Formats: sequence, structure tokens, C-alpha cells
Amino acid sequence: MRLPANSPGRDSVDEIVRAAERAAALTRWLLAFSCQRVLEPQVLDLNLLVADMEKMLRRLIGENVRLITILQPGLNRVLADPGQIDQIIMNLAVNGRDAMPKGGRLTLQTRDLELDAKTESGQRPGRYVLLAVTDTGCGMTPEVQARIFEPFFTTKGVSQGTGLGLAMVSGMVQQNGGHIVVHSLPGIGTTFKIYLPAVGELAKQPLQSRAPVKQVRSSETILLVEDETSVREITALLLIRLGYQVKEASSGQEALHLAQGNREKIDLLITDLLMPGMSGNELAAVLRASDAGLKVLFLSGHSGDTLGRHGVVHTEVAFLQKPFTLDALSRKLREVLDQR
Repeated sequence: MRLPANSPGRDSVDEIVRAAERAAALTRWLLAFSCQRVLEPQVLDLNLLVADMEKMLRRLIGENVRLITILQPGLNRVLADPGQIDQIIMNLAVNGRDAMPKGGRLTLQTRDLELDAKTESGQRPGRYVLLAVTDTGCGMTPEVQARIFEPFFTTKGVSQGTGLGLAMVSGMVQQNGGHIVVHSLPGIGTTFKIYLPAVGELAKQPLQSRAPVKQVRSSETILLVEDETSVREITALLLIRLGYQVKEASSGQEALHLAQGNREKIDLLITDLLMPGMSGNELAAVLRASDAGLKVLFLSGHSGDTLGRHGVVHTEVAFLQKPFTLDALSRKLREVLDQR
């Protein structure tokens, strides 16, 4: 945050940040595979997402594979989890790279299309956005094609693959309401076609701006409750940078003491959901008993199944998945605080 834009080390730091984001995405990917991740669907333009990943993909596939993108202008939007779409593209790119050890072409293509009942098996008629990933690699026999989406099935060596990649891709496509089809010929190459439903009227709406949120001083007071010291300290630093007044507590009981002894009004409670002793949900209930209008933002790195077991329905509360960026935190804060 403090590094000047023209700093000699800025590019390296940006790559470190992206690597950390990919590591976080991998965890979300594994949670998604076990059907335990809280999905965060957004209206997406696949063209922008592919373009944003292009630099990283070129490094991923190596110099002997040529990356080609064919993106239809004015593409319809889809409603999907951006982290999962990232992982789908990355996994298919790696799969294509591994099928071309001597080099070749990897093509990513997007286009709108209308499907009827006779176009592709297993898909409902309607408007879709197609994302196709094609390689010019070794291809697959019909016998291999029939098993590629099975967990732990792999044609690679013991140290080269786990057999989970394409199973995860298939699961994530289905979780986002889509369908995946594979076409392959030995010695010719392979195409994976992903069909995601177009979002109808939402397709005409402009995308939400991802520009950094303007940071302004605020008089609002936030009670931050987090039992892990490092997470609490960095979150408090971000909140202060965003201009908020922050009071910190390491447990639910400490938060109650702070709230009871504080004469200032607390505008927002930010609390980790799972903590030793009193949970974040229990803490919110106690504080709201004396202040019914208290706004609450839950934080958690755990899965949707875990949230449900603690009485929190993700769609009914303000929730921010860990880890989060400064912009994500800033946007969520304004979304919660500005609600009437």
C-alpha cells in the first residue's frame, strides 16, 4: 500500500500479491470440490477475466506453447464465482500444456450462442456463453475421455498428477450452473467446452467498477473482534487506513467489556465467527439485545457448511470470506454501513 507506483520493486511485489491470491484461491478451490465453500457469484464478463489472466497464463504454459485468445466483442454476462472461473481456466490451461510436451497452441475462445434440445447432450435449451479451451496436444482415446472427470483418474505418472484437476473443474462448472463437454482425437488435440447460462436482463447492466475505493476519513466507530493476533492487527491497520475509529478485542468476553465500558456509540461490529468460548454469532446476539440497530459483519475462513452449523445463513447476513483485500473490505464496509 505504501510502495510508490514507480518503485523498482513494484512489479515483483505485485507478483507476490498475485501469488498469495492464487494460494488463497487454491484453498477455496479445494473447499469447492468438497462442496463446502461459500460461493460468491458475481455478474462477470468472461472476456475481461480471460484478459486479466493472460499474462499469468503465458508464464504458466511456458515459452514453447503459443497462447491465442479469440474473444467475442460485446459478450453476454454470466453469473458465477470469479475465483472458481479463474481456477477452471488455470486447470484447463495446465492440462493443455501437459498434453503438449513438445509445444503447440493453446486457444481460449468466448462467444454467445443459443442452444436447442438437439445441439449438445445434457444441456437445456437457452442462451449461453461458451468458454472453449483447445490444445493441439496428444489427444485422448474414447476410453480415456469416458473417465477424465472421475476423481483420482489420471494418465500421468505418479509424481505428475493427482487425478483431481478435471474432477474439480467439472464440479465447479456444475456449481456455477454450467455444463462441460470434451471433444478429443488422438494425435489431433482436445477441446473443453464450458457452457454457462447468460444472465438475461443482468447482461445489459454495466459491470461493477473494480477501481480502488476512494478512502476518506470517517467518524464511524468499529468494534473488531478476532482471536488470532496477526489477523486482528492487520485488519485493524486496514480499518485505520480507511479512516475508521477502531476498538480491538481478542475474544467475545473482552468485546462485551469494551462495549459496556464505552460511552461512544459502536456503529459496526466486525467479528470472527468461530472463536474459543463465545462465538461471533453469540456475541452479536448479546450486543444486539441492548442495541437492536447494531450492524454486524462476520468474518470467516471456514466453509459454508461450518457457518450453517453455527446458525449463520450466508445469504441472510453480512459476510466477508478470509483472506480479503483492502478494496474488498472497504466495499463491504460501505455496503453494510450505508444500509438503512
